[in-house]
Amino acid sequence: MSDVVRSAGLVRRLTRTKSAERIAAEGGHGEGGDLRRSMSLLQLTMFSVGATLGTGIFVVLGEAAPLAGPAVVLSFVLAAVTALFSALSYAELAGTIPVSGSSYSYAYATLGELVAWVCGWCLLLEYGVSVSAVAVGWGQYINEFLNGLFGVQLPDAVSRPPGDGGMINIGAMIVVAIAAILLLRGTSESAKVNTAMVLVKIGVLVFFCAVAFTAFRAGNLTPFAPMGMAGVSAAGAKVFFSYIGFDAASTAGEEAKHPRRDLPLAIIFSLLIVTVVYVAVGLAAVGAMPWQRLGTSEASLAAVLHQVTKGSWSAVILSAGAVIAIASVVLTVMYGQTRILFAMARDGLVPRIFAKVSPRTQTPVPNTLIVAACVALLAGFVPLGRLADATSIGTLCAFAIVNVGVIVLRRTKPDLPRTFHAPLFPLTPVLGFGFCVYLMVKLDGVTWIVFAVWTAIGLAAYFGYGYRHSRLAAAGEKGVRR
Repeated sequence: MSDVVRSAGLVRRLTRTKSAERIAAEGGHGEGGDLRRSMSLLQLTMFSVGATLGTGIFVVLGEAAPLAGPAVVLSFVLAAVTALFSALSYAELAGTIPVSGSSYSYAYATLGELVAWVCGWCLLLEYGVSVSAVAVGWGQYINEFLNGLFGVQLPDAVSRPPGDGGMINIGAMIVVAIAAILLLRGTSESAKVNTAMVLVKIGVLVFFCAVAFTAFRAGNLTPFAPMGMAGVSAAGAKVFFSYIGFDAASTAGEEAKHPRRDLPLAIIFSLLIVTVVYVAVGLAAVGAMPWQRLGTSEASLAAVLHQVTKGSWSAVILSAGAVIAIASVVLTVMYGQTRILFAMARDGLVPRIFAKVSPRTQTPVPNTLIVAACVALLAGFVPLGRLADATSIGTLCAFAIVNVGVIVLRRTKPDLPRTFHAPLFPLTPVLGFGFCVYLMVKLDGVTWIVFAVWTAIGLAAYFGYGYRHSRLAAAGEKGVRR
């Protein structure tokens, strides 16, 4: 009987929830200082666009095109639809629980501490690993830029990671260091720099479309789907990586001026902007160059312009834009990673040092330094491809949890103030969950093994540290059980 009682107690503790009201009330408060509310709707939208725009188009397009052929354009649409349903769920929860924890905090309020931890652990994979994956591609575009402008390149030994022709990716580590310096200066300064970089990279991509469409050949689109829908789905699962980041605004909930109003709008606006740009650029690329050749270079868009303009200055402009675009992604995604850890540390699930805020800059300085060091090491020594796939599966898992969270919170807290309601409820979150699971299934077995190992490590970390240091458990609160 005692074993049954102990088991029941364990289950109650693992499913203990933290009220949405309490989560919102704790917003902005850290160890030794508070975060500053300084971000406008435009800056929030640009943060999400900055975290998203660049990853797929500048880095992953060349890997996805061989899987789907010209129908890679449909793969971007499939990934966008998947992201849209989840974005609507994110928008509802961001307007209801406007804090830095993003889907981790949403899961804590709806599904309990263990699920929240799993979601937070997936977010570490989404944010921490994706920023490393993006940084890996930065070195290749630096070489494209230097080659086009000066006719020189960095040696492969320092511009590519081990296993991909190099020893250490110095370029990737440099861009991470630059992002860390900006973040340490303050959120307001980082947001201004990011907004400028986003406007530049949108301009560069518009320039790419203008040049590439001059060489558009209808014959390059036939056969349109040589690998059928299976190829479209496989490429869709891969390019979903390019939509990672639209939820970045939800990690700024404690530094937004008007979070309940602006967070849902920023999430939706950013996804719409990114989708339009991705489809336009993808169509221009496959129309200007046979899809078989897109997969021969990590800097696939630069290769398109090299062919169209015979190696003129246009490719140099594109490469410079890519350098700025990827730097923007690194900056904003690293920001999101530090704020997720900030929220988890405030709950006691990770060491308290991650919640320590500098009174002078009103930023989590130790958190930023630790994250930057880990990301730089990962970016310097791990190849891109496996990182991108592992990030996608972690993100899809987190998105699936958010969709379930919307349904649970509607049932348990129907009267909770909401500034945005996901339309066609419950169809929207159900479809969001279904699409996420569908794309997860399309990822290869090795990626699933990596994810399983990552999850096992996360559970070990939770029971080894988080379970014993949880502030909610220490307070002796029973929470709200489903």
